[in-house]
Amino acid sequence: MAHITKTMPFLQDPDWGECCEKILLPPTDPNAEVIDIPGYTLVYCNGACPKNYRVYKADSMIGLVFQHLTHWSNEVDEIRYAQPLSAAMALDDFCKAASMTKAADKSIAA
Repeated sequence: MAHITKTMPFLQDPDWGECCEKILLPPTDPNAEVIDIPGYTLVYCNGACPKNYRVYKADSMIGLVFQHLTHWSNEVDEIRYAQPLSAAMALDDFCKAASMTKAADKSIAA
């Protein structure tokens, strides 16, 4: 059976022209909406209510947090946090626990 590959020139062309906006700006972009909190950088990506923010720790994105009218939440639990720092820390703790579980599974399999 033959494998057919389609090319999508609009995905390969880095020059989008003036008609399109960048939607996922990096934290270093001067046009990015950034919230700096101790240990983390939140970068707005989309949404109105909730607003969706990518969470960076150093130069690595670890996940998403959401700013609601009355609280913050993250993508891994259903807890309502009063501050963005608490939502980001819970997300970071989840990622650390998940990576330790993965490492333990590899060592058991070896």
